[in-house]
Amino acid sequence: MNPWRGLRELPREIWILFAATLVNRCGTMVLPFLVLYLTRELKISASHAALALTIYGIAALLTMPVSGWLTDRLGSLFVMRASLLFSGLALFLFPLAHHFAAILFITFAFAILNESVRPPSLALVSDLVKPEQRKQAFALSRLAVNLGMSVGPAIGGILALYSFRILFFVDGATSVLAALVLMFAWPGTRRTKKSEPHWDDPEDLGREIEAEGPALLAAPHPAADLRAFRNGRMLYFLGALIPTQLVFFQLTSTVPLFLVHYLRLPESIYGTVFTLNTLMIVMLELPLNNAMTHCSHRRTLTLGALLYAIGFGSFALAKGPAAVFSAVAVWTFGEMILMPGSAAYAAEIAPAGRRGEYMGLYTMSFSFAFSLGPWLGAILLERDGPHVLWGAAFVSGCISTLLMSRIGSKKGYSRANPALLG
Repeated sequence: MNPWRGLRELPREIWILFAATLVNRCGTMVLPFLVLYLTRELKISASHAALALTIYGIAALLTMPVSGWLTDRLGSLFVMRASLLFSGLALFLFPLAHHFAAILFITFAFAILNESVRPPSLALVSDLVKPEQRKQAFALSRLAVNLGMSVGPAIGGILALYSFRILFFVDGATSVLAALVLMFAWPGTRRTKKSEPHWDDPEDLGREIEAEGPALLAAPHPAADLRAFRNGRMLYFLGALIPTQLVFFQLTSTVPLFLVHYLRLPESIYGTVFTLNTLMIVMLELPLNNAMTHCSHRRTLTLGALLYAIGFGSFALAKGPAAVFSAVAVWTFGEMILMPGSAAYAAEIAPAGRRGEYMGLYTMSFSFAFSLGPWLGAILLERDGPHVLWGAAFVSGCISTLLMSRIGSKKGYSRANPALLG
């Protein structure tokens, strides 16, 4: 059985979106090097330079619901094209800022424009494919992101040897180029209607219920009040997801401190963690999600959260590189299962016409975890040590696992009682 077999059936627009995402991510080099640029080129203190990233995170958190709202009213393509184009132009202006207040202002504006692309991108993937293809489509989208991220920072490191300012122009140019791909390569008509479940067709409804079981019976009905912030099913799902997100964002905060300061490993080991993670995702995520196409959301989400818990929790037992890499492999499998699966589940919950709003709330949960997780992890590591930190990570992951195991288990949901959805 060919694990890549389902890719041919994905519509042409998905591949155009893949190309645009890849082009954009290949230019990702400003954010990874922003602190170095501010401290070395502009002689700004490390604490002030870090404040720029905080401002970026706050802007991203505020942007997600607004971007989702605009997506539903202006269309996914319009918001994506505008976000990519204007974020690229903002990067061209960045090197002109020399005063710290101006830098924070441009960082805030850039974050709004750059992060606005996420909800419409997820909504567009959801609309373009059939429900049973969503895990594959989201895995393909993540493949573009990871391929680009494996190239962009590496090229950025080389360019930074000559001039940090070049990074802004290259990153900005790839954003503009990605916008042009979506403008000129996109077909004149979109095939999105076929991806929506036809609730008025008993045969289609029966096939969907057979595939997803009780979880689908909780799906929003067009007659209900389906605002994302009032949808109990969506809020429960995000509540189940956030504990795992808090664990995941230890990767860029406490993991390097743990490896270097507590295990006394060289910094290169931390770089190898990213290499292993990216290689596994590039090689395995698409075939893995293709093989799990017919698994229920409950099973995939529960398994993904459990692997996160085991992977990060096993850092408490690690004493050398072999144990570290084994732990990374475990939680990377969790990432490959949970990330596409969670996006597909959020897309299922979202009704037609409000998918941008729901994806905005979904991506907002990541921004929330990004703002809170590293801070909480650093406090635990500094105050109580690594064993308490990774024990807490294991418990947090297990909480997500338990909550995910209850996804779709409410027998009381029915089409006749849409009030239960809110």
